[in-house]
Amino acid sequence: MNRIELKFKELREQGKKAFIVFITAGYPNLEITRRLILEFSKVGVDIIELGIPFSDPLADGPVIQESSQAALERGTNLIDVFNLVKDLRHQTNIPICFMSYYNPIFCFGLKEFVKKASGVGVDGVIIPDLPPEEGQQFIRLADRFNLDTIFFVSPTTSKKRMQFILKVSKGFIYYVSLTGVTGARRSLPTGLSEHVKLVKRYTQKPVAVGFGVCTNKQVEEIQEFCDGVIVGSAIIKKIKENIGRADLVKRVTKFVVRLKGQ
Repeated sequence: MNRIELKFKELREQGKKAFIVFITAGYPNLEITRRLILEFSKVGVDIIELGIPFSDPLADGPVIQESSQAALERGTNLIDVFNLVKDLRHQTNIPICFMSYYNPIFCFGLKEFVKKASGVGVDGVIIPDLPPEEGQQFIRLADRFNLDTIFFVSPTTSKKRMQFILKVSKGFIYYVSLTGVTGARRSLPTGLSEHVKLVKRYTQKPVAVGFGVCTNKQVEEIQEFCDGVIVGSAIIKKIKENIGRADLVKRVTKFVVRLKGQ
């Protein structure tokens, strides 16, 4: 049982739900990423989803795409992100999950990636463009190094395929709240709670909802029927609004506190 699984167990025992934050590594630079994660860990963020910058992030909307491109232009690479996590582990025990497309992992080498990620203190990996049916080699390697493999279930996932995904996923199930890419939405999709309840009928593993969440009201609504909520684009947007300000970290952290609700 690693940090992700322990965190959900702890929250369940306390009758609480996970608040998971996505940020892009290296946006606007690695030092600010480091400071944000440390501050988030102090204000009650439960899990960090750390995005590995990639040139063609097909599951992401324009806000996260822009942040990824900016990080790449600054020269951020996978080794930099490994070193960032290694450094953070001297200061925080917050669960950290990589969100990476398959290309950087494949180019790095599957075994080398899994071994390095586990070694520096990464707890899980989300790979949006790796179907679990085609990811058996990666799943086996990750399991050997106690690295959770987190896969997606969406509103269009068939019942048969959903049951397969629930079986092979570790850490938590990432429920995609809508059809489409990441990005803030004004309202939650119709039938979201019913879809999530159906998923939970077939698994005891935690289910966290992401894509489109951008307000405290939405966070509270989602937490009524699932085990966690993931917010990304709204936070990346807030980072962008404050680039160049000396108090960027403070302002973004305050925004996260408002989203989470205290």
